[in-house]
Amino acid sequence: MTVAPHALTPTRARILVVDDEPKIRDLVGRALAEAGYQTDLAADGAAALALAERQHYAMAILDLMMPGLDGRATLARLRERDQHLPVLMLSCVQDVQAKVSCLELGAQDYLTKPFSLAELLARVRVQLRAPASSGTIHSGDLVLDLSRLQADMGNGPVSLTRLEFLLLRELVEHQGESVPKDELLASIWGIDFDPGSNVVDVCVGRLRSKLGFHLIRTVRGAGYQLAG
Repeated sequence: MTVAPHALTPTRARILVVDDEPKIRDLVGRALAEAGYQTDLAADGAAALALAERQHYAMAILDLMMPGLDGRATLARLRERDQHLPVLMLSCVQDVQAKVSCLELGAQDYLTKPFSLAELLARVRVQLRAPASSGTIHSGDLVLDLSRLQADMGNGPVSLTRLEFLLLRELVEHQGESVPKDELLASIWGIDFDPGSNVVDVCVGRLRSKLGFHLIRTVRGAGYQLAG
């Protein structure tokens, strides 16, 4: 089942929160509700998938370490249903490889426990930020469809996640320039995002796999640049 890209309403959006720790689940749920979001809470992956069968969500916040269906397996199942759903992983695991594996499975963000609610809410706002309303952007052979979150290199439209789309649009808007990794982190993931994170590299890798390795150049010591 493929679901259309989500409406990007900043408040009253419905968010699925999945964590087997009741205190964390309830704390996150209350914080989101106070910020103006609607929330559904699930204690495990199976319950989360059952909710996702019945309800449309603007975003999911998903614990990595859970008994039964863990976070990775739940993420993979959610991705089968909806490739556009933004997913933020929560975990006490700070290992870089754990973060990379979740990002490569399709998560947009990864936040380690313990975390501040202010940072969590900031990352939620980033995930729900609208790239644009309508129209297209052209850069050489590349066409970006702003309303459908799609990119076309001449071989037909390819659906992108919201953050993939935002990153590609940022590179298009700086055509001919190298954009440093820290600038991409600040503009797309938020100024407070971990500067040591490799989410930019993973996102670039996903764009290359979808649209062609030649599309984005790595400029050593300078960042990334759209080929052209």
